[in-house]
Formats: sequence, C-alpha cells, structure tokens
Amino acid sequence: MSGKALVEPVEYEAAGAEVRAVYDDIMATRKTDWINNFWKVLAHDPVLLKRTWESVREVMAPGALDPLTKELIYIAVSATNGCEYCTYSHTASARAKGMSDAQFMELMAVVGMANETNRLANGLRPPVDPQFEPR
Repeated sequence: MSGKALVEPVEYEAAGAEVRAVYDDIMATRKTDWINNFWKVLAHDPVLLKRTWESVREVMAPGALDPLTKELIYIAVSATNGCEYCTYSHTASARAKGMSDAQFMELMAVVGMANETNRLANGLRPPVDPQFEPR
C-alpha cells in the first residue's frame, strides 16, 4: 500500500471550519498535537470524516473490552484484510497501550492460525457440531 496517496492529505491550516472541528476533537480525544494521514485524506469529504471519526471514537471508547484488547482485535482484522496503514497505526497504538513484542508475535501466530483453519473449514464445510450451536 505504500506509495503516493490518491488524494492529497488536507493539512490543518488548509482545512475549513467543519474539518478543523473534527481534527480538534481527534487531537483532544487522543491527547495528541497531530492528525494522522488517514483522517487528512478523509477530510476531502467532511461528512465522511465526521461520521467515520464519530464511529471510531464510539467503538474504541472504554467498554466491556479494555483498550489494548480493542487494538489487538483491530490489528488482527487489519492484518487479515491486508491494510498496511491500519496494521501500522494500530500496532503503534497497541504498543503505546503496553503491547509487548511477545504479545504482538503471539497475536500474529493466532491470526495466521485462524486464517488457515478458517480456510480449511470453509473449503471442507464440516457440519457445525450441535455442542457449538446457541441454546
């Protein structure tokens, strides 16, 4: 995925008021002084930017799952989907939340195994065991 963006990132200084409001909320929520490029390219569509940020903010907020677990899930899905940008950004976030190299390597082993066994089960189509069915 590395390479030139298909649309140029919208820098804070060049952004309109609607985009700046979202950027300000991102920085306040994340306690940072910069906006990453994912949000900057979404800024070409302020409605999409706001909707996506509000959804991410809600889903990634504290809840039944702790913040590190949410980041680990995000890494697993991003790696499986082949999203280089998301894999890098959420790995950095997970590391900031305390993920060790050993945890990362174990996560990747689980992701690899789950992908392998999912493909085997999808190809072989074994019937679901009655013990696994919801009661």
